Parts: sequence; structure tokens; C-alpha cells
Amino acid sequence: MDSRPTAYITIEEESTAEFTDRGSRFLAYALPIPSEEAFRDRLRGLRKDHPKAAHHCFAWRLGTDGHRFRASDDGEPPGSAGRPILGQLDSRGVTNAGIIVVRYFGGTLLGVPGLIHAYRSAAALALQIVPLVEKPIEDLWRLDFDYTLVNEVMTVLKRHGCTLVRQEMQLFCQFTVGIPRRSLDACLPQLRGMYGVEMQPA
Repeated sequence: MDSRPTAYITIEEESTAEFTDRGSRFLAYALPIPSEEAFRDRLRGLRKDHPKAAHHCFAWRLGTDGHRFRASDDGEPPGSAGRPILGQLDSRGVTNAGIIVVRYFGGTLLGVPGLIHAYRSAAALALQIVPLVEKPIEDLWRLDFDYTLVNEVMTVLKRHGCTLVRQEMQLFCQFTVGIPRRSLDACLPQLRGMYGVEMQPA
């Protein structure tokens, strides 16, 4: 029995929220991210949009295994910004997403406990106003088959909600497909049962 998770939680649209404390403004941006590069691009954009902000702190998590993440305090005391932001992503079980909190200093020092509360609160507000979406986790497979089988193969893929990642179609076809884990036990036997279809994990 496959005990791996079959779905993950993410967001599909960007949201913005603001938290204020003793004159300091904390602008939180929650955003879906397909890659670390995409996150860095958005961070660069926000740095340009808010050049006079004191800090641009952030956290992100990618993938469904929980291993890829990063948190940055961007000059705030260690552990006072990035980790509280990441904690909000993790408390909601969200991945393939990031939160950037832009701080405008209000003239009053908040202290480490105050900063932790402010960054945590700003991040939580941004996540509260954006819908959380459950998406299936897919395993990639490569299919090789004769062109005459295209319709039969596509019928099975559509029936099980598979994603066509890449295709090369000539006399002989090669597909890379994402098969939802929850559908593997039903989908794989149907594909393997087609004469002339060769399969292997991609």
C-alpha cells in the first residue's frame, strides 16, 4: 500500500495585507510560486516598488516533501522575521508559495518579541484572505507508443485527470505525463494493458 501523500495545499493568486504596530507598517504579500527563480523575480519587483522600506523579509516553501524552504530576516534580529513568516505557511500546510513582508520603520523599536508578533500577524493576515487550494500530487511517467494508439491513450489519461507535461508525436509517440498518485492503482494497469504501450517512470 502506497503511504505517500496524494495531495498538497497551495494558493493560486496573490494577496496583500497590512499590519501596523507603534508606527511601523508591515505589508505582507502572499504569492504562489512555481520555482525559487520566480520568487526571486517577485522579490526584486517588490524591492523596486518599495525602495524606502527598511526591510524586505520573506519565507517560501516548495515541493511536497517539505525539504525545500528558505527564510530571511533581511537585517532584522536573527529569528525575528523569516521564521515567523515560514511558521504561518507551515501552520496552514501550504507549499509552492511564499510570503514577503515589507516593513516601513515607524521610529519606535519593537524588540524581538514585538517583531516576531508583527511579522507573524502580517503573514497570517495575507493567508487568511486568499483561498487555499488542494491539488493532486502527480508522479511522472514516460509513455512510448505507436501513433495509432493516441486516442486510446488520451482517453485513459483524461479519465484519470492526468497532466500531459510533454509530447512528441510522429509515427511513434513519446508522452511525459503526470499521473495523480490517488489514481495510480487504476490508471497504470489500463495503460499497461494496451498492446504496444511501453511505460517507465520519468
